[in-house]
Amino acid sequence: MTEELVLTEERGHVLLITLNRPNDMNAFNTPLAQALANALDAFDANPNVRVAVLTGAGRGFSAGMDLKQFVDGGIDAMPNAGDRGFGGIAEKSCAKPIIAAVEGFALAGGLEVALSCDMIVASKGAKFGIPEVGVGLFAGAGALVRLPRQLPYNLAMELALTADPITAEVAHQHGMVNRVVEKGQAVEAAVALAERIAKNAPKGVRASKQLVKDVLGVSEEQFWEFQRPAMEEVFGSEDAIEGATAFAEKRSPNWQDR
Repeated sequence: MTEELVLTEERGHVLLITLNRPNDMNAFNTPLAQALANALDAFDANPNVRVAVLTGAGRGFSAGMDLKQFVDGGIDAMPNAGDRGFGGIAEKSCAKPIIAAVEGFALAGGLEVALSCDMIVASKGAKFGIPEVGVGLFAGAGALVRLPRQLPYNLAMELALTADPITAEVAHQHGMVNRVVEKGQAVEAAVALAERIAKNAPKGVRASKQLVKDVLGVSEEQFWEFQRPAMEEVFGSEDAIEGATAFAEKRSPNWQDR
């Protein structure tokens, strides 16, 4: 029987997604990239889940691109999946929030997949790096635009040029990682964070995620018009009335995502 490349498990309103090539350190080949893209499509379409946690089976999150596939096919063999790009996520993530839970390592394209998520929870000592220049490449799946936004410029440059990794603790110190937890606890901590997010109104959460992602480069003067469509959708929703009513009645809201 062929083992599934991506495993999914619903935990209430949280979807746990697991990269499942542990014998290959969850390196991305085209089938894995397509499997993750399919899982993300299903996640966004599933009304029962509001937040996802992405992790890797085995010793680590992901070691990046499957270099054996690359050697066999060159640039045309990059593990892309349609408009989602590298790994099935780097160029297009999800409308709903997704949290990376990293044990062990997230290296090269594996780090770029983690950076494509909205938050990162990591275990103590986990390694984060983009060693591509050491094998004749460069980090071409988003790290070179995302790292300078999440780390000090000089540290991002050092990662890009030396190929040396940093630890979860250093990444947390500079804001790239949200939580650092004991080894073996990354998934549980990420699920707990996801459950906290899932208590909130789905429309408001999705709009907040998109605005935070898209606001870079938008001036404060431009921002008010920029956010107007989201305001009209969210503030005019049934859930907005439900939230205000529940607050007044001192009860938990019953979100319908309408």
